[in-house]
Amino acid sequence: MTAEVVNLRQFKKKQARAEKEKQADQNRISFGRTKAEKQLTKALNEKAERSHQQGRIEKPEDDK
Repeated sequence: MTAEVVNLRQFKKKQARAEKEKQADQNRISFGRTKAEKQLTKALNEKAERSHQQGRIEKPEDDK
């Protein structure tokens, strides 16, 4: 019964590459949006802001 010999330097490099690939996948999900998707989000946010501002009740200022 012999154990498999592992080169520690190669193992560490392989592990680091896997970590970087995992981070890249997360970044693709977070930041990988098309221009159309970005514009749609921006338009929806602006519409929500306008709607919020329209419902606002302005209080008259008291002049003393």
